[in-house]
Amino acid sequence: MSTAALIPQSKLPALGTNIFSQMSALAQKHNAINLSQGFPDFDGPEYLRQQLSVHVAAGSNQYAPMTGTPALRNAIADKTEQAYGYRPDAESDITITSGATEALYIAITALVSQGDEVISFDPSYDCYAPAVQLAGGISRRIQLQPPEFKVDWAHFADQITDRTKVIIINTPHNPTATAWSKQDVDRLWQIIAERNIFVISDEVYEHICFAKQGHASVLLHPQLRQRAITVSSFGKTFHMTGWRVGYCLAPAAISAELRKIHQFLTFAITTPVQLALADMLREHPEHWQELPEFYQAKRDRLAQGLAKSRLKVLPSEGTYFLLVDYSEVSDLDDVAFCQWLVEHVGVAAIPLSVFCAEPFPHKLVRLCFAKKEATLDAAAERLCQL
Repeated sequence: MSTAALIPQSKLPALGTNIFSQMSALAQKHNAINLSQGFPDFDGPEYLRQQLSVHVAAGSNQYAPMTGTPALRNAIADKTEQAYGYRPDAESDITITSGATEALYIAITALVSQGDEVISFDPSYDCYAPAVQLAGGISRRIQLQPPEFKVDWAHFADQITDRTKVIIINTPHNPTATAWSKQDVDRLWQIIAERNIFVISDEVYEHICFAKQGHASVLLHPQLRQRAITVSSFGKTFHMTGWRVGYCLAPAAISAELRKIHQFLTFAITTPVQLALADMLREHPEHWQELPEFYQAKRDRLAQGLAKSRLKVLPSEGTYFLLVDYSEVSDLDDVAFCQWLVEHVGVAAIPLSVFCAEPFPHKLVRLCFAKKEATLDAAAERLCQL
């Protein structure tokens, strides 16, 4: 019998370490200012942190219910009603997950079967396609074109086939920092209304939207929300990405299928964290209500800091990201430019091409402005030297 080590056949042979981990490691190696990975360099609300300690000390340290604590699910129902004028059933429609990533994974796994086609829009967040592949689905990725990154609805309609099962949308959009309008949501519905197609709506930046029309959630559309899974993130809303708590909101029949997978993936999310989040939603709703103003100030500070640079700043309608065009600075492709930027300028960014299935020849990189003012100022000063 052979004693050689067994090497498993990879289910995701084309994937390695994701770009976020790579760039953060590179930033640390070169002592660079990290504007690449999307996390704040400041802490979340003091009240929220205090409430975590309160619940730990009170002994709330055993398993939570699989679907989430009643306190948090009811608080989410209240917030949803306040934000969108629609109140989901806290018992049947809301499931607490290990961050938005788990919510997206269980949504795709529950809805996609072997040979089903899933449409998404590139540049698209990197966790969609692997989940589709693991579920046996086929990704159909529609590339959006800069600088507007708007959906060509006639082209979208042409891409739908009898095998199309799911549309994945993301607004406000990472990485392009654009936001859908109500008209976009209406157009999506008009095209799929007569077809048996589900929608997964990644809305983790729902409260970081600067567009004049506000955030166009699918929850505002009475018909569309009946076949949609909406995904949200407390990490983004409360600046606590390390807590890894999100949730998905869907009609009862869809939620029942999500929960079948969730219970054997993570089962339950950390109990005292859920209770602290419920307290925060109930006692301090002004936090999420004031989030657009909070992050718009950071966006404007970085944009103004770069005004005298050779980088062209694109508009940011949402998320905590800013795109810059470096075509006047370098002829390098975006991946090589980001590596050069870390090593020679001391600023880490993310190349957009890694979010695309097809070649993306544009010279655009993503900067994260969820940072302290001093961090943004220091990064802008270095980038103005280009």
